[in-house]
Amino acid sequence: MTMSKMVFKFGDGIADGDKSMKAHLGGKGANLAEMCSIGLPVPPGITINTDSCKYYSDNDGKWPEGLEAQIRDGIDHIASQMNAGFGDADNPLLVSVRSGAAVSMPGMMDTVLNLGLNDAAVEGLAKKTGNVRFAYDAYRRFIDMFGDVVMGVHHAYFEEALEALKKDRGVENDVDLSGEDLRVLVDQYKAIYRKHTGYMFPEDPFEQLSLSINAVFGSWDGDRALKYRSINKISGLIGTAVNVQAMVYGNMGPGSGTGVLFTRNPSTGENKLYGEFLVNAQGEDVVAGIRTPEDISQMADEFPAAYERLVEVTQTLEKHYSNIQDIEFTVQEGNLYILQTRNGKRTGAAAVRIAVEMANEGMVSKKEAVRDLVEPGHLDQLLHPRFADVTAYVADVIAKGLPASPGAAVGKVVFSAEHAEKSKEAGEKVLLVRIETSPEDVGGMDAAEGILTSRGGMTSHAAVVARGWGKPCVAGCGEIVINYSNKTFTNGKVTVREGDWISINGSTGEVILGSQKLVDPELTGYFAEFMSWVDEFRTMKVRTNADAPADALQAIEFGAEGIGLCRTEHMFFEGDRIDSVREM
Repeated sequence: MTMSKMVFKFGDGIADGDKSMKAHLGGKGANLAEMCSIGLPVPPGITINTDSCKYYSDNDGKWPEGLEAQIRDGIDHIASQMNAGFGDADNPLLVSVRSGAAVSMPGMMDTVLNLGLNDAAVEGLAKKTGNVRFAYDAYRRFIDMFGDVVMGVHHAYFEEALEALKKDRGVENDVDLSGEDLRVLVDQYKAIYRKHTGYMFPEDPFEQLSLSINAVFGSWDGDRALKYRSINKISGLIGTAVNVQAMVYGNMGPGSGTGVLFTRNPSTGENKLYGEFLVNAQGEDVVAGIRTPEDISQMADEFPAAYERLVEVTQTLEKHYSNIQDIEFTVQEGNLYILQTRNGKRTGAAAVRIAVEMANEGMVSKKEAVRDLVEPGHLDQLLHPRFADVTAYVADVIAKGLPASPGAAVGKVVFSAEHAEKSKEAGEKVLLVRIETSPEDVGGMDAAEGILTSRGGMTSHAAVVARGWGKPCVAGCGEIVINYSNKTFTNGKVTVREGDWISINGSTGEVILGSQKLVDPELTGYFAEFMSWVDEFRTMKVRTNADAPADALQAIEFGAEGIGLCRTEHMFFEGDRIDSVREM
C-alpha cells in the first residue's frame, strides 16, 4: 500500500501544515508548523504523520511504502537549511526525534536528542564549534537516550557511570567534568550499551534515525502511555506523529541555556510568566527534573536580549492561541529558539481565573471562556479540601520545597508507584515520595493523594502531571535525602519511614509531620463571576440531592435552583433521632 503525503516540512517561515492539523501532525507538529508560519524562531524539521504510526502498529512494525524516501527527502530539507550534512564527518547535522500526539501527554512517550553523532562526527562537531567538551557532552547524552529509549538499556546504568566518574574526579556537578573526562565517559557508555544489547553502538545516522522513529511509534502502545490515556480518558486517537528537528544547543557553554515556561501561572492563574531555565543544559534536564533549575525571572540577568525576545514571543503565542501556553525554548550562544508550544495544563483555580481575566482583557469572549478555557474537571478540583489551620502545624514542618501544584494532601509515605497503586486498592491514603518522577510512575501518581520529590522544579514531570490532575505536589525539596533501600527520607534531624503519616501543602511547599486536619475549600470571586457567565449560556436547570438542611444550604451557595431528590429516611439518622427510630 502506498500512502500519499506522510512527511510534512517546516522551516524558514514556510510550513506544509498548520495548527488545524493536530489529528494528522499531532499537537507538537501542528504547532511547530504554525509557529514557523507566523515568523517565530523555530529550528527547521519534518513531521511524520499519525497515519504512519497506525500503519506501523497494524502491520507488525513495518513502514508504509514510500515513507523512507519521504523521510530522506525531509532530512535533505533540514540539512540544506542548516548548511550541514547528515552523517558528514566534518560538518554533521544533528537532529532530535520527538513524539507528538493530538492530545498532550507530558512525558508519556519517547524523545531522542543529538541523533546523528558517531565517532567521526563527534570530532567534526568539536572542530566546528571549537568546543571538545560540548561535543562529547552531546555524544554521551545521545548514547544514554538512544540506549534507554530505543534499545531498553535502563538510564540508571548510564547514571551510575556518570556518578562514579564525578566521584573519581572530585566534582559534584556534570558541568565540572572536562572534555577529556566526557571522552572517557563516552567509551564507558558504549561499553554499557554493548553489554546490555549485545551490539556495537550504531555508527550509521540513518540506522539511528530509523530505530528511533520505530521507538516513538512503539511508545504509543507502551504501558505508560496506555495507562496515562486510561487515567485521563483519552480515546479516539490513531497514533502519535514523529517530529524530526534540527538540534539547537543549550549546553554549548555559559552563553547558552534551556527552559520551560507558562505564559501565566498554572497554579494560581496570575498573569505573570511562570517557569524555569538552566544555563549550559539541554531541555530534558529541565523537563525530567534531573537538575533543579532557576526561576525564569533570573534569565533577564543572564541573557537580557534573549529574555526580552522571549517575552515578546510569549505575548504573541498567547494572543494567537487565545489560551495559556506551555513553551519550551533554547538559547544557543545568545540566540533564542522556540521548540514547542501547547495549551498549558492548569489547576482548577487557575483555569477559572485565566478564563475570567482573558475575557475581561478582551482576548476571548465570555462564551469562549466558558466553552474553551474551563473543563468540568477543573470545577471539581475547586471542591477539594485544604488545611484547617496553617498556623497549627508550624512546629511540625520538617522541610520546604517548591510549591509545584496547590492543595493539601495527607497520607502514609510510600516510595514506589507500585506500592501506591496497591495501597489505593486496599483503601489506604498514601503520599508518593520520589527523588524524581518519571513517566513510569504515572499509575502511582494517580493513586496517591499527593506527590513529594527531592529533585526537579516547577515544570518537571511531577509538577506538570500533578497540576493537570489537580493533585497537590511539592517538588525540588532538596532539604530531604531519600533512601529507597531503607525506605526512609530524612532532613538530617528527623527520619520518616515508609508507612508514617505526613502532610504536604502544595501551595507553600511545606512538608509536615503527621496527619493534619483538612476542611472544605472556600470559593473565590473568580468562581462566582465565571458561574454567572455559565448561567447566561446554559440550557438546563440544576437541582440538587439534599437529605439535610446543611446540604440544601450548600447547594444554594453553588447556584442550585431547587431540590430534585430528598430522602426523608436519611433525616432520621441525624443526632439522637436514630435512637427513636430504633425504638419504633
